[in-house]
Amino acid sequence: MIRSLLLTALFALAGTFSAAAVEIGDDGLHKQPWFSLTFRDVAEDIETARQDGKRLAIVFEQRGCIYCAKMHEELLSDPEVRDYVKAHFNVVQYNMFGDEEVTDLDGEVLTEKTAARKWGYVFTPTIVFLPEKAPHGKVVGEAAVATMPGAFGKWTFLHMFEWVFEKGYDGDEHFQKYHARKLDELRAAGRLEGE
Repeated sequence: MIRSLLLTALFALAGTFSAAAVEIGDDGLHKQPWFSLTFRDVAEDIETARQDGKRLAIVFEQRGCIYCAKMHEELLSDPEVRDYVKAHFNVVQYNMFGDEEVTDLDGEVLTEKTAARKWGYVFTPTIVFLPEKAPHGKVVGEAAVATMPGAFGKWTFLHMFEWVFEKGYDGDEHFQKYHARKLDELRAAGRLEGE
């Protein structure tokens, strides 16, 4: 009986710690303290990232999204992933159904939800990677150098950020080939786990 009560208490306590591991904001979205807080002017955010020696990534999420929770609790909480993304990207979070104001690259002022529709993003999480310089005459959906719809395993997720930062989209090595090569390197180093 006492053992059963102790186990129940331990499981409840463990659930409390895992639920508290990632903060959830008033909008119901998971938060990372290192995400960039901006006025959501995409051209300005691209320039700020460039001045910081980084790239801009926009992540669309929504309240109650189990895959968004996975991305925060498993991927962005992994020190290797978190440290790489923090060092190389300014990440700005958008609410797929939010009403915050957004300024597209063409100057049109939208809400987060109308921006998601205009740019053609329907899944959460969706991570949109922008070019180093804001292009003229394009909207975000056209200007994006890569898009990652969904939460993937650690290595797919990390490799996409690496491929974008290394400008793999400008070369001949498609992301899938890059990813396969990186997995082979991890296997050879004895580090491959989970993919």
